Amino acid sequence: ACFRLLCSLLIPALFLSGILCVCLVVLLWGMRLWIQQRKKQLSSAGRDGKRPLLVAFFHPYCNAGGGGERVLWCAIRALQKKYRNVTCVVYTGDRDATGEEIVEGAFRRFNIKLIHPVKFVFLEKRYLVEASLYPHFTLLGQSLGSVFLGWEALLKCVPDIYIDSMGYAFTLPLFKYLGGCHVGCYVHYPTISTDMLSVIRNQDTRFNNAAFITNSPFFSKCKLVYYYFFAFMYGLVGSCSDVIMVNSSWTLNHILSLWRAGACTSVVYPPCDVQSFLDIPLEVEKSTSEYSIVSVSQFRPEKDHPLQIRAFAKLLKEKRVGQQPSLKLILIGGCRNQQDEERVNNLKCLCEELGVSNDVMFRINIPFEELKRHLAEATIGLHTMWNEHFGIGVVECMAAGTVILAHNSGGPKLDIVVPYEGHVTGFLAEDEDDYAETMAYILSLSPEKRLEIRENARRSVHRFSNQHFEDTFLLSVEPLFK
Repeated sequence: ACFRLLCSLLIPALFLSGILCVCLVVLLWGMRLWIQQRKKQLSSAGRDGKRPLLVAFFHPYCNAGGGGERVLWCAIRALQKKYRNVTCVVYTGDRDATGEEIVEGAFRRFNIKLIHPVKFVFLEKRYLVEASLYPHFTLLGQSLGSVFLGWEALLKCVPDIYIDSMGYAFTLPLFKYLGGCHVGCYVHYPTISTDMLSVIRNQDTRFNNAAFITNSPFFSKCKLVYYYFFAFMYGLVGSCSDVIMVNSSWTLNHILSLWRAGACTSVVYPPCDVQSFLDIPLEVEKSTSEYSIVSVSQFRPEKDHPLQIRAFAKLLKEKRVGQQPSLKLILIGGCRNQQDEERVNNLKCLCEELGVSNDVMFRINIPFEELKRHLAEATIGLHTMWNEHFGIGVVECMAAGTVILAHNSGGPKLDIVVPYEGHVTGFLAEDEDDYAETMAYILSLSPEKRLEIRENARRSVHRFSNQHFEDTFLLSVEPLFK
């Protein structure tokens, strides 16, 4: 009787599930056909009668001043150089600026001049990917939000080739299966990594792991299950990409582990404008009245600017009066939104609290020439992000001739601050004491010894040049154009 009851319930349930699956497939197929029809209606032929190939980059924050934006503009310039019948499209949420202002900003910040105009598709729902909208389950919330934002992008412009250049992997299946596009991505930083899983597993307190979770075994286990589920979904959507580019060995290891698509994955180091910095004359320091320590990175929580300020305060406190020249810490970076501006205000409060306000300068959204001048005058280049995926700021500091001090993890450890032809190119540190001690050690070196390290660093950065990026990027995306 029980078996008969079970069968009477199970068979209709299976039948209903089958019907729903068929309906879903038909619905998705219908949507794909509708989108393809829409694409034909919106597209127009060029002067030679041929319809240009549309290559779209999904970059909702394209007017920000970080390394991801440098990759975007260099990638577009590389495509414009190689392919004549290509129109580049940028999906952006920067509705407070015109297309001309965005392009001008790219030139002013990065010294990148595009060869042909770019088409901008302005998105209205960028707020859906803002972390502030999801105080809990932020990763999942932002990822689902990116799907809706991607849907808006797809409805406004259906490209032939779609490249996610900002890390929104959940948009990839949308453009591949509904948009019928060839899809590629450039991964700056995995949305979730095995390092993040270990942070939760070990109950470490970090900016993305609150103390109330680390203090509770139950909440830690719940978060771990959520992270493993998210990692599985992230691997699923990422693996549908036709071309996967990653920016460093560190990112490569995580993406291979999560996406398992080694055949179409390659390392493409991000472009660093090393030549502009290599133009700075490299000489033995003449002035010893003041040393400046410069940090170049966006004002985001993971960059850990408080560590820089605390280490600098410790350095000032421990140096003996009259033994060393005066020191200045200059924090250079981009502010993307109000949250970043609030972060800067909090950092200024921290400076007051530690009594170093007069010794710390904030330079926000500055033009390229001013950045170059600060780096030319600096003695130490400072970088404190744990597991930085790459570190363009680190390369720029080395190219400009500063003695770099970066975090002993991620890209700086594996790819950048590594011995060159057996010679030291810079230094690595991990915590506040480590940073303060290493800064003191660098300042204690003779100007001749520092010059030797700076020269080694300069020789090592040619593999991160714009030209090297263009060559490897074009080679990687070639399958998308076949």
